[in-house]
Amino acid sequence: MRDVILYSRQGCHLCEVMHERAEPLCRGRATIVVRDIDTNPEWYEAFALEIPVLEIDGKEVCRYELDEAALLAALDA
Repeated sequence: MRDVILYSRQGCHLCEVMHERAEPLCRGRATIVVRDIDTNPEWYEAFALEIPVLEIDGKEVCRYELDEAALLAALDA
């Protein structure tokens, strides 16, 4: 099963919404792995003001809001 990476941080409402909306689309197809950017300097530098970011296979799928069509296309690729 593939990993869908969600770059996030504690207390981020947009991150929580993206996770909640992506979960049913990924169920049975991929696992969502949440990466708290505050725990890794590289992630923080890359995404400090840009979260949430959803990524599959090292490619950005969407930023700020879930793009359901883009996520489904990436999961099918």
